[in-house]
Amino acid sequence: MSIPRRSYDVVVVGGGNAALCAAMTAQRAGAAVLLLEAAPEAVRGGNSRHTRDIRYVHDRASAFVTGPYTAEEFWEDLQRVTGGETDEALARLTIAESADLGDWMPAHGVRWQQPLKGTLHLARTNAFFLGGGKAMVNAYYDTARKRGVEILYEAEVQGLNVDDGLFHSAVVARGGASGEVRAKAVVVASGGFEANIPWLKEYWGEAADHFVIRGTPYNQGRLLKELLAHGARAVGNPREFHAVAVDARAPKFDGGIVTRLDSVPFGIVVNREACRFYDEGEDFWPKRYAIWGGLIARQPGQIAYSIVDARGAGRFMPSVFPPLEARSVGDLADLLGLDARALVATVEAFNRSVRPGAFDPSRLDDCRTEGLEPPKSHWALPVDQPPFWAYPVRPGITFTYLGVTVNRQAQVVLQDGQPAPNIFAAGEVMAGNILGRGYLAGFGLTIGTVFGRIAGREAARHAVR
Repeated sequence: MSIPRRSYDVVVVGGGNAALCAAMTAQRAGAAVLLLEAAPEAVRGGNSRHTRDIRYVHDRASAFVTGPYTAEEFWEDLQRVTGGETDEALARLTIAESADLGDWMPAHGVRWQQPLKGTLHLARTNAFFLGGGKAMVNAYYDTARKRGVEILYEAEVQGLNVDDGLFHSAVVARGGASGEVRAKAVVVASGGFEANIPWLKEYWGEAADHFVIRGTPYNQGRLLKELLAHGARAVGNPREFHAVAVDARAPKFDGGIVTRLDSVPFGIVVNREACRFYDEGEDFWPKRYAIWGGLIARQPGQIAYSIVDARGAGRFMPSVFPPLEARSVGDLADLLGLDARALVATVEAFNRSVRPGAFDPSRLDDCRTEGLEPPKSHWALPVDQPPFWAYPVRPGITFTYLGVTVNRQAQVVLQDGQPAPNIFAAGEVMAGNILGRGYLAGFGLTIGTVFGRIAGREAARHAVR
């Protein structure tokens, strides 16, 4: 468990997709690279090991995507979900640079699987990894190791030695020892601060105790805080995060994608007062699923309940936990600890408001409510056929939006507007430049892959002259 005494061209801090892409790219450019992963080898990979697909530009259908996805459509989708809160230059760069991922990722060990069907409707825009994110991470580690990247596990970077914006070394703790690792350039790709509950409490108070962290407990934000302390310009709202509705019975950390609830479009969602609070059919699930974590975070007790009847059952990928089931809405309320009369009234009001249409989950159909607030804009069917199912749901945080500003070369931008010459960032720690709010399914990996490659290339260019 020793700490290397030699100097490197590039040190990469982090162990997920963005870090691995940076390390492989820097090594290929001729740099001597050290990758420092805080987690043990068995749980390496950060949040990336919980992923399953990536969004990228492509001009035709293939064995793995069902049709074309143009750069302009990609940009329009991003505009819609962010409401324009994005750096257009960096966003368009990310989109353009994604065009070769269908070939680049397999060249580095990733295997695609055939398109999936179901709630997410992603078969055209996204490609899925055979074996999921864990297989992708394993493939990248294998490729990195074979190509000569040195990898240290359980190596926590506790600080950066930076003088006037110039990086000199990283302070690393490993196996009870501490030491400095010197390098000509550093790539910070160590994620956000979503697993740091005390930090979340600075913005959310006691509500943060009810948040579920979908991914790694190692994303404590230490390097984010370190960069900000050394004068990096912050970007992104510190109170906001990418969060989805996850089963309230999920573990506090590392539950992953199997705890996510995709049932929302096929029924109704109520809070602990048995009241609906948002339009469950506002848009296709890949474009709107990421708002539900934040919505639930703002409800009493940070909990809600997704309710479907026999019509909705079987139309979505269920949670790893079984639903609560009852023969009547009142009995379901009792199981959930809700006021039975209030829940029955909510369901009856919803059912009365439903207007008939041609139900079709593959398009924005005309099944809607009328005279109800909030409305349900699409896929509205009466909730009246037993058995009735319910899932308790909480906010499941994937990553935080607070990060550091970067330029097109992935250099960290300082408070005076100048880039740090040899400090680069990729992945969640800089995603707030592009995702000011909202989310597109598979886009976090796109940002991490594109900026990981840019950071690795530019770090090697700085170091190997």
